[in-house]
Amino acid sequence: MILAKTSEDRVVPLKKLKEFQKEDFVGIFEIMAGMPVTVRLLDPPLHEFLPDKEKDIERLAEDLGVSKEDLKITISNLHEINPMLGHRGCRLGITFPDIYKMQIQAISEACMKVSDNGTEVNVEIEIPLVGNIKEFTYLRDLAKETIGEYGGKVGFNYKIGTMIEVPRACLTADEIAKEAEFFSFGTNDLTQMPLGYTRDDVGKFLPTYLDRCILAIDPMASIDQKGVGSLMKICIELGRKEKPGLEIGICGEHGGDPDSVEFCHNIGLNYVSCSPYRVPIARLAAAQAMIKSRK
Repeated sequence: MILAKTSEDRVVPLKKLKEFQKEDFVGIFEIMAGMPVTVRLLDPPLHEFLPDKEKDIERLAEDLGVSKEDLKITISNLHEINPMLGHRGCRLGITFPDIYKMQIQAISEACMKVSDNGTEVNVEIEIPLVGNIKEFTYLRDLAKETIGEYGGKVGFNYKIGTMIEVPRACLTADEIAKEAEFFSFGTNDLTQMPLGYTRDDVGKFLPTYLDRCILAIDPMASIDQKGVGSLMKICIELGRKEKPGLEIGICGEHGGDPDSVEFCHNIGLNYVSCSPYRVPIARLAAAQAMIKSRK
């Protein structure tokens, strides 16, 4: 699909990908049995799916029946100086809408299959990396049109919202809240962008910063409450001023950090999410935060 040069060339591989996605979603929706499921649409830069070592490039070219030179050209064309700020998230969905359309079809068909078997489905479709209201409305409309193509077969509940990862989204949250049905802070990127750090490189200087007390905590592990936290508060205030009942949560590793969980409780978030192994810690931290706030 990545090597396709036109929309027509992407049709067959996208159909195959849709079936993989559909089966994954069926399994998730069946297990969740009516509980809300948030599905983030494809976020990573496309180059992350391609090899960079000569031996792996040769093997992939042979497997796909393409020349090594053509594959290298594609890899070179997809290369980005700073992928974190590059062609990913909603930008990918806008430039290649057929990719997001495929994912919406997979979600829809999985929902219909599960709901036809008598299991309730509540899916929340999340558009990542939005920083401009028009990015959201373009892809929201694409999602609704795609779901609408199934007509009366749609018997599942769905919402369409966005992942708040770009600082500009926090500062224009009132505009976005008019159109979005929920927010979810992507605290990994929302930490990297305002601080100007990346997870890949922070290890080169972070130990020194912590050792010399320049930073009190690792901001990749626990929310930077003064900086990133201020952006989150602005976003919540603007979003709920426009839409008082707006559901807002966070995803990312911060959701399993006790201090971050307490902070999220205190600023009025509805939920945190985290890796499965951190769920017990997050639950305990949420309970403790509730008790503290009542006192």
